[in-house]
Amino acid sequence: MSSQFKAEVFQNQYLPQGAKEVHAIMTVTVAGGEGVISTPAGERLFGIICDTSGSMGGEKIQAAKGAMAKIVNLLPDNAYFFIVTGASSARLVFPMLKATGENKNRAIAEIKKISANGGTVISTWLSEALQQFQKMPNAIRQALLLTDGQNDDSDEQRIKTVLQQCEGIFQCDCRGVGTDWRVKQLQQISNKLLGTTDIIPNAAMIEADFRGILSKAMSKDVSDVALRLWTPQGATVKFCKQVSPEIVDLTYRAKLVKPQVGDYPTGAWGKNESRDYHFSIQVKPGNVGDEMLAGRASLIYTLNGVETKVAEARILAIWTDDDAKSTKIDRRVAHYTGQAELAQSIQEGLEARDRGDIEVATAKLGKAVKLAHQSGNEATAKLLRKVVDIEDAATGTVKIKRDVAKEDAMALETRSTKTTRIPKS
Repeated sequence: MSSQFKAEVFQNQYLPQGAKEVHAIMTVTVAGGEGVISTPAGERLFGIICDTSGSMGGEKIQAAKGAMAKIVNLLPDNAYFFIVTGASSARLVFPMLKATGENKNRAIAEIKKISANGGTVISTWLSEALQQFQKMPNAIRQALLLTDGQNDDSDEQRIKTVLQQCEGIFQCDCRGVGTDWRVKQLQQISNKLLGTTDIIPNAAMIEADFRGILSKAMSKDVSDVALRLWTPQGATVKFCKQVSPEIVDLTYRAKLVKPQVGDYPTGAWGKNESRDYHFSIQVKPGNVGDEMLAGRASLIYTLNGVETKVAEARILAIWTDDDAKSTKIDRRVAHYTGQAELAQSIQEGLEARDRGDIEVATAKLGKAVKLAHQSGNEATAKLLRKVVDIEDAATGTVKIKRDVAKEDAMALETRSTKTTRIPKS
């Protein structure tokens, strides 16, 4: 089996004299066909990391155990898996083994014995999972972490260290069940480990969510792809972000390959997947008529230390005195700049609401409504409607709702970085 990567760049390459900032959107798509060979033998390792602290007792732990048993049964026979539970410390409930019928039955028997008690120290859970993932360095390595509470404040420094150790070793999707967990704590983990964070409002919804995560994980067939960005001497990368399907800032994740060449992690890819990336590069300003290659973005696939370039796209800069050319903003660049602004407006609006600053909250969330309306981001608009009464979406005229369910505010916060693609014109 193999996958074909394709990269396209969208930008307005024309700049007015003296301008030095180049913006470009790169769309990367992958499909079946001749190209990158999939991970050897399609090896996949899926880790389940489940909170078993005291607050998980009762309905939540029963639902989590049921969901874990279901997804163990759904694992393809050629996949590998393990289960870690965590409270004040971690416990390896089931070690890394192939998902044979016998091993699935043994794992389910162990799941049935799980009980909930103790505190929440997530660094220990991740550390235990890391040891299992390190056993299969060439597999597609993905984890699912479920919690219902807040990580212990004493773990703040240790978790940063552990996340650095885990970065590049495995990806992790985080889920918070109920409303007693902190969005930013889970996003700290999922952002570092190239996963997602979302809310599961009640225990009855755990199983459906777990199934979705497993299905997506098992659809990945190419591991460890890096986005390599070359820029000319004297240029600097102002930012590099994934902007679709959601915003992930990769700017500070670059690993320097050599001067002016940095690798940004993108994790594993599945067939028929498509993502967009936004680059902002600062170059030496040119004179009218000057042309330069402002950047070259390529995708690099590494297996057993051998690199393969699987796609490449060029970012250009041409200086002109034609205002009609230089003042035109590329539609995709404008769209994703607006989506980033939308996410920021939501974050700032919710923070203002939490501290009781209704005037700022109204202005920020009103702006978010307007931006969601303009860009056709209906999913975000729907979430906003649960937090504000919209009088006029086009102008962003809103009123903050008095009574908002905590789960609705948390859903808006966790999903604020999900973007919509540019509407087809």
